[in-house]
Amino acid sequence: MIENINWYPGHMKKTRELIQQNLKMVDAVIEVIDARIPVSSRNPIIDELVKGKPRIIVLNKSDLADEKACELWAESFRSQGNRVLAMNCMSGAGVKELFKLLSRMEAEKNKDRTMQKAYRLMIVGVPNVGKSSLINRMTGKKSAQTGDRPGVTKGKQWLKLSNGMQLLDTPGILWPKFEDPQAGMNLAFCGSIKDEILDIPTLGMELIGVLAERYPELLMQRYKLDEIAETPLENMENMAMKRGCILPGKRIDYERIGKLVLDEFRGGKIGRITLERP
Repeated sequence: MIENINWYPGHMKKTRELIQQNLKMVDAVIEVIDARIPVSSRNPIIDELVKGKPRIIVLNKSDLADEKACELWAESFRSQGNRVLAMNCMSGAGVKELFKLLSRMEAEKNKDRTMQKAYRLMIVGVPNVGKSSLINRMTGKKSAQTGDRPGVTKGKQWLKLSNGMQLLDTPGILWPKFEDPQAGMNLAFCGSIKDEILDIPTLGMELIGVLAERYPELLMQRYKLDEIAETPLENMENMAMKRGCILPGKRIDYERIGKLVLDEFRGGKIGRITLERP
């Protein structure tokens, strides 16, 4: 396993301070997490910072996640007193339900006020979970930059939503050290850590090992494997042969097959997969 993944750019330290400073200005927090890795993509720093504020947990990329697992996670988070929505922020699936929920929360907040105040929200989450896509859906225009790589959003900005509410956007925030190496690995699988700092062949092999154990049928189907081999390396080599990831001298191109399996997992081409269970 790749150990001690440590990706904590300077702007993330500032983000923590930014959240602390601005939390008193908002009525509620929308926490966006990746439905494929609901534990690894929940930042304990955010958990600690927003305690006490009404919170909506958005299980984003639910279209890429295992449907049954997604339902179990939603039930689990609700049982802890959270409001939960499964969404696909790229397509906009679930946005109407989110607005309905926010309207109810705003009405509750304003019921005893003579002066109605615009409901103010903060959106938080680790990099690359889809915050910018959600913001663009909620504002009805391209207010936030999006990208399939982490670290696109750089500074805070107040945005007006199409329903008159106000939203504070913040850059993605990761914790400085992954206490659980598997959490770092899961984030790397899903693209929340920059590929440039990772060993792609090893990361690809680690992912193949996980998929072979939990979703063997999907792996066999996608890569036309006759069977699942005993080791991740053997599976990786068989997949490389099937996909023509071969170098001169009939050598396996581990870099190419590693990148290919990561790209296809992230794009949902292997199937609907959840790497963590409640």
